Amino acid sequence: MKGNAAFLMRILGSGALALLILGPFWLSSYDLSLLGRFLSLSLAALGLVWVWGYGGVLSLGQGIFFGLGAYALAMHLKLAALPEGELPDFMVWNGLTQLPWWWVPFRNPYFALGMVLLLPALLALVLGFLLFRRRITGAYIALITQALALTFATLLISQQGLTGGFNGLTNFSVFLGYSVGEPGFQKALYWLTLGVVVLVLGLSYRLKASFFGKTLLAIRGGENRMRFLGYDPALFKTAAFILGAVLTGVSGALFTLHVGVISPAMVGVVPSIEMVIWAAIGGRESFLGAVGATVILNLIKDRVSSAFPSAWSYLMGLLFVLVALAPILGTKARGLRLLQRLEARVEEVRGRG
Repeated sequence: MKGNAAFLMRILGSGALALLILGPFWLSSYDLSLLGRFLSLSLAALGLVWVWGYGGVLSLGQGIFFGLGAYALAMHLKLAALPEGELPDFMVWNGLTQLPWWWVPFRNPYFALGMVLLLPALLALVLGFLLFRRRITGAYIALITQALALTFATLLISQQGLTGGFNGLTNFSVFLGYSVGEPGFQKALYWLTLGVVVLVLGLSYRLKASFFGKTLLAIRGGENRMRFLGYDPALFKTAAFILGAVLTGVSGALFTLHVGVISPAMVGVVPSIEMVIWAAIGGRESFLGAVGATVILNLIKDRVSSAFPSAWSYLMGLLFVLVALAPILGTKARGLRLLQRLEARVEEVRGRG
């Protein structure tokens, strides 16, 4: 029976993948753009599955890593669209006469792509060392990461002459010599995004079955017990945190290419909470669920916010409340079932007496 179910799932998965691969041939340019954006966002949800689902770390600040990856690529895209020696428009408006030294290396596209991976990884390494070595857990990590996301967004807004401020970075035209507005580039970008998502899914399933994945799950189930057995939970949790950060950074970079803009509004507290909702609705331990939930929820968001602009905020708030209550309600339900079984057992023993 299980073999038949697995075979059916493989057939359905192969069919869905075929439809996605052929997307540029049956979707309109607008719908293809939307699907590409949502697939890129699903990488952030996959990162949260590793951080939260397997590492047991609820991070409400994934928007930081999303922003680091997005801004790293956007800085190159902004410079690539300008003649040599010319400054970005927002720098000119704010009175700058020279390109800041830390902007200069981002003229090189390969340096920028490297920073998409490296900056989130380095920040996650530092945060992981500071948090997990001190055995900070639970709600404290959620609050700390949420505060960091708010600080990051505020910093970007306040440094208008260096980051573009509230408006962020936009007006991209060239990447690796190709015009980003061309239909051919958009199709290639869609296939690239889909390929990255499929690759990450495959690697995630392999990593889940490895020693790392199994140990990470064991640590989530009993951190003190694993520590007693000689394992270092901080090391494994930091590794999962870095993996989630890198995936989220790649998500931010691909999303920026799809949308053509990145701003502080996309990296703060609210986007970070949305990422948690995607992972939770899809099942915090399900990689495919995270991808599906991200795409479906964002499609609903696009339709609902278009028809009822103010309704999505309330719907997202309701989803967040349900996500927060689900573990509590689930625990209570299990407790009630256990109590009922105990009561039934007592009655059975009394009947025999």
